[in-house]
Amino acid sequence: MTPIQAVLFDYGMVLSAPPDPSAWSRILTITNLSEDVLQREYWAHRRAYDRGDLSGVAYWRQLTVKAGITLTPDQLADLIEADTDLWSQLNPPMLEWAQRLQRAGIRTGILSNMPDAVEAGLRARHPWIESFDHHTWSHTLNLLKPEPAIYRHAAEGLRTAPENILFLDDRTENIEAALAVGMQAIHYTTHAAFVDEMHARNLDHLLQLQGHTDSQNGKL
Repeated sequence: MTPIQAVLFDYGMVLSAPPDPSAWSRILTITNLSEDVLQREYWAHRRAYDRGDLSGVAYWRQLTVKAGITLTPDQLADLIEADTDLWSQLNPPMLEWAQRLQRAGIRTGILSNMPDAVEAGLRARHPWIESFDHHTWSHTLNLLKPEPAIYRHAAEGLRTAPENILFLDDRTENIEAALAVGMQAIHYTTHAAFVDEMHARNLDHLLQLQGHTDSQNGKL
């Protein structure tokens, strides 16, 4: 198998856990919309938001107009914060593995369909995001997975040939697109299934990396 020189992570449902139900409940309370209406309007405009066609304020204003409600500027700010909280819960075993890769000198990147306000909010909450060698956020490029150009941009940012990159994502269409541009890829469903797949591909050495010892505290 072609050697892995870099690992490229999706953020949502790979580095992060599933959406936080309490944050979704806050969005319901702020908007006073029914579950069905909020689900419909939240996702109807999400790809335009992820692509960067809409800013955070424009996205929530459009959502509320389409839903037939009017909110104050403070309520719009609260919605942006709650939306960031929705995606803030983490997937500890995957994050821990990413950090072990980094300590061992393996290049790491994030490739995520993510809008501007959520990116800013998550980076403010999670300083560990800065430890990745490269970040590809969809809104900055006006591109979305599974468009091929966004994968090529990520590979260029990692300064690694696509065939030497392992890409992890929770959506099959994004995995298929990564394979089409020459990357190696694993569809991430659960961490146990991911570990099994790594074993099946004889990539145990990447799972077993411990990184360099921290000379100041004696820990990895």
